Amino acid sequence: QVQVVESGGGLVQTGGSLRLSCVVSGKILGPSLMGWYRQAPGQQRELVTTLTSGGTTNYGDFVKGRFTISRDAPLTVYLQMNILRPEKTAVYYCAAFGEGFYWGEGTQVTVSS
Repeated sequence: QVQVVESGGGLVQTGGSLRLSCVVSGKILGPSLMGWYRQAPGQQRELVTTLTSGGTTNYGDFVKGRFTISRDAPLTVYLQMNILRPEKTAVYYCAAFGEGFYWGEGTQVTVSS
């Protein structure tokens, strides 16, 4: 089975940085797309950024050039988050799409004011 595991979340002060990691294991085709989504309490899960197998990226408007997705291997992606602010506090989820769509359990990112 496919497993998606995020890591790297935690508590950071305003202006600090974090790098989230996502590792996918198991049988998955491609994947053709991997990405990051986030969900704050009481809010809908939203796109942070995605990266296709061909290298195409897409970023949510709120990122404002301060988040960067990268790939170390076909099944490993990272989310570099710089100059974090409290409004970025959320659970961040990694997702992978191959023969199906798979979600990780999420990693909490808390930005203190």
